[in-house]
Amino acid sequence: MNELDTAVRAAVRAAAPYATAVTVAVAREGQGEVRCFGRLARGRAAACTPDTVFELGSVSKTFTALLLADLATRGELALDDPVEHRLPPDWRPMTVRSAEPIRLLHLATHTSGLPGLPPGLLAGAVPTWQTNPYAAFGDDRLRAALARTTVRGRPGSMYRYSNYGVGLLGRLLAETGGLPYGELLAKRVLVPLGLDATTCAPDSPDSPSRATGYRRGRAMPTWRIPGLPGAGAVRASGSDLLRYLQAHLGLEEGELGTPLAEVQRVRLRLPHSPDELCLVWNHRRSGGRELYFHTGATRGFTAFVGFSPTGATAVAALANTGPKRGGRFVQAGYEVLRTATGRST
Repeated sequence: MNELDTAVRAAVRAAAPYATAVTVAVAREGQGEVRCFGRLARGRAAACTPDTVFELGSVSKTFTALLLADLATRGELALDDPVEHRLPPDWRPMTVRSAEPIRLLHLATHTSGLPGLPPGLLAGAVPTWQTNPYAAFGDDRLRAALARTTVRGRPGSMYRYSNYGVGLLGRLLAETGGLPYGELLAKRVLVPLGLDATTCAPDSPDSPSRATGYRRGRAMPTWRIPGLPGAGAVRASGSDLLRYLQAHLGLEEGELGTPLAEVQRVRLRLPHSPDELCLVWNHRRSGGRELYFHTGATRGFTAFVGFSPTGATAVAALANTGPKRGGRFVQAGYEVLRTATGRST
């Protein structure tokens, strides 16, 4: 067994004991493979395949970043546009209170000053906090949350990871593009890249079989995030994620060439960290390679994605179990990327 095989097997072990399905997709120097383990659910379920769909959680934010870059490249908006200029017209009197404008770039780099979650979300999520905390938070509640939000400090001056911020960004992109977020993402990103199994729809009869998510061995309902889809609504198969990441390596040409380059531009250095931030993507230089990566989770799934243009390498690691205290699945996914690049990081 070679070093990469060992790293993949370690990722599968890290998903135990609750995951029934694990997918690890690897691209190296133009060649790709999707390795699948287990079944879609407990019992006599179908086997996990490259077309099995997993919830991606915050990996969705990388799709929102690419959609932002696409609209900016087309001249439909600018990264420096103030948030209030991109709100629906009837929302503008309800905008966030801030001494200086919050700009789209601030939302995409977690420097807007917005809290991690919108005001009011936690109180409304108590009944479903352990299963589907965002399910009741729709467009009307997002609008109400904006009216209750005050930013203290100067936007752009401090990093603070925010589901609220990137979720709001997705809503603004939808407003600019004239379509709901999921439809706009499909038109501008998913269809051009040939991501046929990728969707924001919680339930789609046309998609391949989906894995059942588990939290500590308990089956979870389908993840729903209606008011903030840009922060966590995307679900995808291993095959689609491999194609998506290969596009970031420049291995596929098309109309998204410039946006794919834009999301990889470093925008700031993260505090107390050797890492930097691009549009949503984390960036790390080490061992002569550049690594881009992001993680995600829902109550029933965990995901890691990463790529290295200098190493012509990409990895997606997916498991149908939610994150657990002390869990190592995300780190194991990163170790697969490190091993695939052939350099110590």
